[in-house]
Amino acid sequence: MTTKRAAKKGVSAKGSKAAKASAAGASNIRVGIGGWNFEPWRGVFYPSDLAQSRELEYASQHVTAIEINSTYYGTQKATSFARWRDATPDDFIFSLKASRYATNRRVLADGADSIKRFLESGITELGAKLGPILWQFAPTKVFDAEDLQSFLELLPATQDGVRLRHVLDVRHDSFIDPAYLKLARKYKVATVYTDNPEFPSIADLSTDFVYARLMCAKARLRAGYPPRELDAWAERARTWAGGGQPEGLPGVAYDAASAPAKRLAKGREVFMYFINGAKERAPAGAMALLDRLTK
Repeated sequence: MTTKRAAKKGVSAKGSKAAKASAAGASNIRVGIGGWNFEPWRGVFYPSDLAQSRELEYASQHVTAIEINSTYYGTQKATSFARWRDATPDDFIFSLKASRYATNRRVLADGADSIKRFLESGITELGAKLGPILWQFAPTKVFDAEDLQSFLELLPATQDGVRLRHVLDVRHDSFIDPAYLKLARKYKVATVYTDNPEFPSIADLSTDFVYARLMCAKARLRAGYPPRELDAWAERARTWAGGGQPEGLPGVAYDAASAPAKRLAKGREVFMYFINGAKERAPAGAMALLDRLTK
């Protein structure tokens, strides 16, 4: 994985974690971080003399995906998406956190205009680099089958000819319900799997990709997670990518031998983000996991 930009002084893809993972056949497993502008990363992840305008370029040589969170808080310009696209390697992926105005509602279907505005904001400028769109619900949002179905019907499969993939970040335990899983499978949306005990962890598969957010990094650990836990996440990623289901994860009706799992067992894309906890450790965690995926 090389680009002309990667050859610039201070930003080299040679020997990078991302390049090694791709070369090792882990290209269907994306490992990344949330955003790229974070002051505590300077002098730790980013070289201290790296221009801030080149942080995305640098980050994209060391991880294979980034979840953009600024889209949650406000509308971004189409020119920004195009600039981010051009600053990264050809096989890089961006996940987007959808506008909070579309999801932080008592009645989800009332967000139709906000959903449309977000989808038409220029996100398709990312082209083939557009990864899953994450729709994060409020922790107080309780599962309501009728309301959720109305919301899912508003999520298109394409926008401007670009394929869209959707993942729900549900944060209330009421979603641990077979009726929720049935809807997720019907509309082919994924559910965030998180290791954060404050939110439901739903490992049941419902479409052809897996989306995990690792949110429990510890500041005292160089990579945020102890080696044995990183080993376990690497093995889970390989299992998901190979079409299987890891053992021992919680869910709604989790069963590695279930019919839905067999129908999906043709290999999957996997997206894993070090996204919270001790954020200063996120890049080291992502790179440590990519290292394991090369072995």
